[in-house]
Amino acid sequence: MFGLFRENVRIALNSIKTQLLKTILTMVIISLGIMALVGTLSGVDAMEKDFGGNFDTMGSNTFNIQRYEFSIQRRGGEREKINPIISYNDVRGFLDKYNYPYTQTSVSFQGTRTAEVKYANKKTDPDVQVFGANENYLVNTGSQVEFGRGFTSFDIENNSKVAVIGSDFTKDLLSTVNPVGQTISIRGVKFKVIGVLKSKGSSFGNNQDLKVVIPIQVARGIFTNPNINYTISVRVDENDMIQNAQDEAIKVFRNVRKLQPLEENNFGIQRSEDLINIISDISGYLRVAAWIISIITILGSSIALMNIMLVTVSQRTREVGIRKAIGAKRSTISTQFFMEAIVIGQFGCLLGIILGVLVGYTIANYFEVEFTVPWTAMIWAVVMSFIVALISGIYPAAKAARLDPIESLRYE
Repeated sequence: MFGLFRENVRIALNSIKTQLLKTILTMVIISLGIMALVGTLSGVDAMEKDFGGNFDTMGSNTFNIQRYEFSIQRRGGEREKINPIISYNDVRGFLDKYNYPYTQTSVSFQGTRTAEVKYANKKTDPDVQVFGANENYLVNTGSQVEFGRGFTSFDIENNSKVAVIGSDFTKDLLSTVNPVGQTISIRGVKFKVIGVLKSKGSSFGNNQDLKVVIPIQVARGIFTNPNINYTISVRVDENDMIQNAQDEAIKVFRNVRKLQPLEENNFGIQRSEDLINIISDISGYLRVAAWIISIITILGSSIALMNIMLVTVSQRTREVGIRKAIGAKRSTISTQFFMEAIVIGQFGCLLGIILGVLVGYTIANYFEVEFTVPWTAMIWAVVMSFIVALISGIYPAAKAARLDPIESLRYE
């Protein structure tokens, strides 16, 4: 039994070699559908990781008050409405008036993206992000201190020259020493390192581990741009209180901005779970699109595979007649052509999986996130290509098996 199966596979491979161009075209069509499925699903997984890492700058049970909403309509490439920046006066007004229970508020701003940090006789490239923040910033953004400690209210109130650094500094600038307790320099101002953050990786090409966080008033003394835009983040201890806390924050900030009751908000509210839901919806649409594209392509490949098998039956009619004349059974003939369709389908599947993995890896590499092999998509690809070959091979195999040996021998 096994010998007959092996012989059928050998005949199938020899037949494929005799009509190589048609076979390659069919395998390419099959592989495109598989590539669309595997590549898109692995790419979606990579983007989900990237977006998730980006939005993980907000902790759980947290909402931000910022200049714009996450999504806003645009016309001609410009915003429909230009909101004023969130100034330091806005921040102070909000902190003075907002006292909702079981909440803690952080205030922060990005001083620069291009800082050069020095330690002893070494220095980094000018691509370090520097943030000014208060004592609640690390908790509200979901940042964890791996070594040392974070800021205290004493550090903030006394404008201490202390800094919390990202994990990448331990790989280069401070790789040979214990970073906690060392002195670094930013724009000529010296800071004592009190903590090292746990790694968060990269997002949108933005390295979240190459940053320095310093007390907000100290940062305001170093970075004196008059148009600094601040971010207010509010963390609520109880999940069922977050909506009321957000409503109260909107009311307070409207009063700070002196907005009339009928005026629209000239600022945005961003919740971590809202962003996660948006990304989840987008990912769901992309997954559905991947399945639709792959199914349509594979449907086309099944038609192409059936056609090539029918042509093969016509071209090998005399061969079938000879085999049947010397005693080959109908089941043997049908199995031979059936195996040929299966072999072409699986070769196409293998090519599609390789191309799909390469596409997914390229996307993951572009977004600078870890690539995960899409095992589920690959398993489905094998199943789908087998079903395609099964469906496409049934009719040609049956037609070959039903050929009259006498008529087949006369065929030219």
